[in-house]
Amino acid sequence: MIVVCRSPEETQALGTRLGRRLREGAVVACTGELGAGKTCFLQGLARGLGVTADVTSPTFVLVNLYQGRLTVYHIDAYRTESLSELVDVGIEEMIHGSGVTVIEWADKILPLLPSTAITVAIRGLGDEPRDIELDGPQEVLATV
Repeated sequence: MIVVCRSPEETQALGTRLGRRLREGAVVACTGELGAGKTCFLQGLARGLGVTADVTSPTFVLVNLYQGRLTVYHIDAYRTESLSELVDVGIEEMIHGSGVTVIEWADKILPLLPSTAITVAIRGLGDEPRDIELDGPQEVLATV
């Protein structure tokens, strides 16, 4: 499914709709160029999961943890040099745990992603509309 978002608010709203549908163990893998709107989308997704804290990209710490109706693990793989770096911080436990794991720059860690991951590919920069392609289990995406 491809959704065109014409503003950051529309991007966040799409994320919120997806977040409301997510259940325990869900993995959301986001890709897109620097400035495409990955964090914006994930801010909405966290809101849909009931997170009230400010959601920021964990570029320098690798993982931020948020509490909503489920625990949200927000991973940013942008600065990682190797898969083992993320394995060392416990990514496999997060991905296979009882919370929801959201990953920015997920294309850098494809071998670690489960086959049930929801992929979110964001295309567009600057003031351009964003084409957001969602792929994954139909039971989750059907009403997003």
